[in-house]
Formats: sequence, C-alpha cells, structure tokens
Amino acid sequence: MRRALLALSAATLALSACGGGEATFPGTDASAPSGTGSAAGPLECADPPEPPAEPLMFGPEELPTPKSGDPATLAATVETTCGDLVVELYAADAPQTVASFEFLAERGYWEDSPCHRLTTQGIFVLQCGDPSGTGAGGPGYGYGIENAPADGLYPPGTLAMARTSDPNSNGGQFFIVYDDTQLPTEGGGYSVFGRVTEGMEIVEGVAAAGGQTDDPNGSPPAQPISILSVDVSGG
Repeated sequence: MRRALLALSAATLALSACGGGEATFPGTDASAPSGTGSAAGPLECADPPEPPAEPLMFGPEELPTPKSGDPATLAATVETTCGDLVVELYAADAPQTVASFEFLAERGYWEDSPCHRLTTQGIFVLQCGDPSGTGAGGPGYGYGIENAPADGLYPPGTLAMARTSDPNSNGGQFFIVYDDTQLPTEGGGYSVFGRVTEGMEIVEGVAAAGGQTDDPNGSPPAQPISILSVDVSGG
C-alpha cells in the first residue's frame, strides 16, 4: 500500500492513506516552529487495544454513493481511549467523503484503530484511520478531493483526509489539525469534511506529549490514542 502524503507550504511532509507503492517528497523544513498553539493538561487514557489482526477491506465497487439533500451536516462521536471527540461532518460540502466516513463507521472499520502519526514541526496534525497502525493501510477503494481550501489554510479543529500524491487516493485515513497549519494548494489540497466541536483538548493533550521520536516527518504519539468506535447520526 502506498504512503499518503500531507504537504507543507515551503516544505512537505509525508503522511499516509491508501494506494500502492510509495511516493517521496522533500523533507520538512527543520526551521519550522514546533509544538501546539495552546497549553493542554495531562490526559487520562486507557491502555490501547491491539489493532485488528485482519482489518476490514472493501472492493472498489463498494464505494458508497454520496447522499443528496438534507441534512447539510451530520454529527459523529469518535470514542477513543482518551475520551470522546464530537465532530460535525460537512455532508453538503464533501458528500463523497462523508458518505464514505459514514459507511466505514457503520461497519466498524476503525474499531481498535491506533492514531499512528503526530506531526509537530511545520504542520500540526494527529493522523488516524489506518486500522493496521502502520500508516500504509486503506479500505480498498479510493476517491477524489472535495472541499479543499483555496488558500491552503487549515485551522485548529479541522477534520480532513490524508492521501498520496494521487488526487483519487482518499480512503480511510484522516487527520485532525491542532494548530494553525498551511498546506500547499498544488495538486488539489486536502479534503476538509468536518470539524471537531467537542474534545479538542484531547487532541491538544496528545500533541503536548509530543512524538515518540523527533523525526520531522512525524512519528507515533508518545501518548498512545486509539479509536474504539465511530457513531454517525443526523445533524
């Protein structure tokens, strides 16, 4: 499976989603600022479960059809080992992405799924959504970019898809922005499909603990956090 890439304006940073092979981009600018934009206290987290031995896979023909009409937004609760995140999903602005998110949530795709990468230099995101925990997994289908910001600005709380250099490689991996981040618009940007409305202190707390290494391309968070379940409901 190909590693997905999340790029930084003056430099670029590899993150992961679905595909086949590995794309390489320039490394992160070591002079970029690091850390979070807000102080966060220590978290109380349960021990993470073992990732699934055989993550669920779906065929390209199982990519769900986007829904049309109301509601314009949906609500979702992401239960994690460090507490719940409540998110608003932009069903009208990113219909294919939200349809896929709802499809995977209903099937338990992310159960016991570790958030595998934290970036703290230049871009500020927590990346989740690969049940294997390797950063190279995907659901078996891909689709295109939706609702990418024209200015490349991703404010704290943004929920967006990770992908490879292929604009049609969105799948199951996503990232949560915890501090103001600017990403290049070349190549189409990254699909913004929602925002965290409750629980950002959890993401900030994970970010405050840093990564397991000082790799500028990111590393597993020092404070482990796993998704236990995702529940999507009407907005």
